[in-house]
Amino acid sequence: MNKKKMLFEVQENETIEQCLNRMKQQGYTPVRRLEKPIFQEIKRDSETIYEPIGRQIIFEGKILE
Repeated sequence: MNKKKMLFEVQENETIEQCLNRMKQQGYTPVRRLEKPIFQEIKRDSETIYEPIGRQIIFEGKILE
């Protein structure tokens, strides 16, 4: 039994195009793109600052019928 939807995360050593090709090889087509910021916690004196240091890109794939 195949899942109808699956999430594919773009890996560190992978381009967006490579991720999309991987989805296609597994029989999925992208239907939605999600981006989540990645923050780093920095403590300065008594305050905590959260600085963005990157982003995580995730594609939601739907199975090709």
